[in-house]
Amino acid sequence: MRSKLALDAGLVRSCRAAAARVAAQVAEATAGRSSVAVERTVARMLGVDGVDPHDVPLPNALVDHVAELDGLPRGVAAWVGNAMVATERTAAEVAAAVGAGELSLGELPWAEREPIERAIADAHAATIAAMRARCAERDALRERLGEQARPHRYVLTATGNVYEDRDHALAVAEAGGDIIAVIRSTAQSLLDFVPFGPTTEGYGGTFATQANFRIMREALDEWSRANGRYVRLSSFCSGLCMPEIAAMGAAEGLDNMVNDALYGILYRDLNIQRTMIDQRVSRAVNGRFGIVINTGEDNYLRTADAIDAAPSVVASQFINYFLARDCGVPDAQIAIGNSFEIAPSVENGLLYEWAHAQLTRELFPECPVKYMPPTKHMDGNLFMTHACDTLFNLITVATDQEIQTIGIPTEGIFTPHIHDRVLGMECSNYVFTAARSLADEIEFKPDGFIVRRAHEVLREAHAMLEEIVEIGLFAALERATFGDVSRTLEGGRGADGIFDVASDYLNPLAGAVEAPAGV
Repeated sequence: MRSKLALDAGLVRSCRAAAARVAAQVAEATAGRSSVAVERTVARMLGVDGVDPHDVPLPNALVDHVAELDGLPRGVAAWVGNAMVATERTAAEVAAAVGAGELSLGELPWAEREPIERAIADAHAATIAAMRARCAERDALRERLGEQARPHRYVLTATGNVYEDRDHALAVAEAGGDIIAVIRSTAQSLLDFVPFGPTTEGYGGTFATQANFRIMREALDEWSRANGRYVRLSSFCSGLCMPEIAAMGAAEGLDNMVNDALYGILYRDLNIQRTMIDQRVSRAVNGRFGIVINTGEDNYLRTADAIDAAPSVVASQFINYFLARDCGVPDAQIAIGNSFEIAPSVENGLLYEWAHAQLTRELFPECPVKYMPPTKHMDGNLFMTHACDTLFNLITVATDQEIQTIGIPTEGIFTPHIHDRVLGMECSNYVFTAARSLADEIEFKPDGFIVRRAHEVLREAHAMLEEIVEIGLFAALERATFGDVSRTLEGGRGADGIFDVASDYLNPLAGAVEAPAGV
């Protein structure tokens, strides 16, 4: 991509180097540690699913049982593998017996290491094969049917009832939507378990469950086949169950997932270390199964001034990029977050937004940038909201964004109706068609407002990254560097779910808690 902003290549390289060091520091700080969510993910990757007689998810029942034995440092996989060898049961059967109170893993004699590892490797390989087959089926369908020209229109559904979400999704597909994202029910990210089965009640969204993923995926695949155009499915992979939701998404062939530890840390007060450990595994799973991750820098601009916070957004984008690369996620699957959130009253606000959007696009040329619509300053005047969304749509197409969340006229009033979403779609469709080649026609004055603003933001982001290298990301979070929100290393929910692994720790998710060599 040719730079229209004439960015300082040396400064960009320095930003990347600093962010890579920050990511390496995070990996080093969390190496040799695991969490209950990681161990539940291990159980799921061995084939464990379902609930016990008290409706407790079996991955939770299993991990809680091992925790009561003070056995987590050895790894849930070791305990399950030993039980598989001793009882000649599958991992799923072992978990069901534990959940029913019929089996205590602590009463079984320990077998030799080799048969335990072999049992675990075989069970893990079977799950991986099933996930790969599902994702290959998804990829083949997407390749055969094709997709619309980008920007991909990313549309949210949030009724609380998965069956109503399904109806909304099909209506959005009919109106031209490309990616359907089912927002999670409010505060699901605070739950240290994943609900089981289809759900029909939720506030501000629908629970992320594997059954709900399957219902949505099957409906969209049926529509895609009938209409000759593939429609993607997205969900949210943040919170106290990040790696579990990633595994469920892989099992059901999801295409995209919002996956950002910083969102949970800043806006749900989740423990910093716990969430970074969980993110590492969740992103490794997303990367392995071709799922595009969305980072959450747009959220900062809802709690901080969009002009003042622009350098912190860019600094976070760099860090999030290298955190993802460190987990094996390729550029094509890292959808960097950005947002259109400057107050409508700001003079030249459109030029500021244009500068920020173009800067993000040029800094991450191989990544599918995910651009978010205005929400913070929308006050219920749906006509003004629609006008702001129209300018947002214009910058989206003019700066070659690849994933665009559709703005809705009723933003901030209530959960949108189907026709509200269709109005948002019609607006974006109009602008994308009317200005399809605008990006190819635009050049910026070398000494003009947009170029000067982009250079200013990059310089400040570089200074911020250099400071974060010196103090570390955890200290930067305590100083409210991002979103004007401060979090401490020991505070937040989920801290009690972290533990140090033992020398004989067993985890078939290769590299899940090891510090890699880097990118």
